[in-house]
Amino acid sequence: MGATVTTSAAGQPLIPQPPSNVTALRQAVAQVSPAALPAFTRELDLAADQSRQGSDLAPLQRFIAQWAVCVHIQRQPQLAEELRRWEDMAATGDAAQARRSAAEIGRILDGATTSLRPGPG
Repeated sequence: MGATVTTSAAGQPLIPQPPSNVTALRQAVAQVSPAALPAFTRELDLAADQSRQGSDLAPLQRFIAQWAVCVHIQRQPQLAEELRRWEDMAATGDAAQARRSAAEIGRILDGATTSLRPGPG
């Protein structure tokens, strides 16, 4: 699995969207955003601990949903770059730019979340 794919043909995703499970998401993160692997592992450990302590799967379900969205965005280089630009503007711009950036970041995240929802059965 060594090399990371960094280009896509004509705006195509770098990889297919993986199933929403820890193993598949970890492999996808390693391909599309290897620098995020330490955060993935840290957050997985935290979610697993919270799930065990509370006898509740909700923390693990939130973790999987969050990382599925991350992979959905990062596997699309143009969308990932757009997100990075808005994040940078939110961090460095004035209040109006920060509000506009927050709205655009929300639009990107909402779009990814919507794309990952199963269609009508």
